[in-house]
Amino acid sequence: MQYLVIAYDYDNALDKRMENRPAHVEGTQKLMAEGKIISACALIEEEKMVGSSVLTNFEDDNEFDEWLENEPYVTGGVWNMDEIQVVPVKVMPNPSK
Repeated sequence: MQYLVIAYDYDNALDKRMENRPAHVEGTQKLMAEGKIISACALIEEEKMVGSSVLTNFEDDNEFDEWLENEPYVTGGVWNMDEIQVVPVKVMPNPSK
C-alpha cells in the first residue's frame, strides 16, 4: 500500500523533534533500504522544520499502521496526530531501477 503522509508538528515541538530526530532518521533510512519508504522530507516554514512528508510503500495496511504507531515522531509527541493526513497514492515506477 502506497501512502503520502503529511504530518505537521505540534506547536513549539522543535526541541522534541531534534531530540527524536536520530531515531527517526535511523528508522527511516532502514525502511528506505528495504523499499518501504520511498522518500521523506521535512516541511519548512520560516527556515525551521514544522512537519514531515513521507511517501510509503508497505505490503499492507497493518504494516503501515504498525510503522505509524511506532514512528519516533509519533511516540515522541512531535507530530500532531489531529493534523496528520494519510493519502493513498500510486507512485510512478522509476525506469532507471
